[in-house]
Amino acid sequence: MTAARIRGDGDRERRRDRGAREPDRYPDDNEYDEISTAEAAREGLRQIVELTGRDAQGITSIRATDDGWLVGVEVVEDHRIPASTDLLGLYEVELDLTGALLGYRRTRRYQRGKGDGS
Repeated sequence: MTAARIRGDGDRERRRDRGAREPDRYPDDNEYDEISTAEAAREGLRQIVELTGRDAQGITSIRATDDGWLVGVEVVEDHRIPASTDLLGLYEVELDLTGALLGYRRTRRYQRGKGDGS
């Protein structure tokens, strides 16, 4: 599958289909390499672990935006005994098209097993 290219602001070019990782650079593209969906997910997880020092449970969501990626990551905020009472946090990580961190924030905090409306 070939990634479609579109012209945006000035000389800035983006690939419309970021899930496909074809070729890393176009011959006339001298700005940057865009990351794939899987790479964005891994990078969002890595950034949260590095910045918070907490144990990640996994990636809960990923969404492409016009300027990059939003990655949802669940982490253990407080280990408790029993583990079913751990406090978890859901973080949203914002990355640009190349995978550089733009920002992050905690969107929810909840007890394991009581995540969705319990």
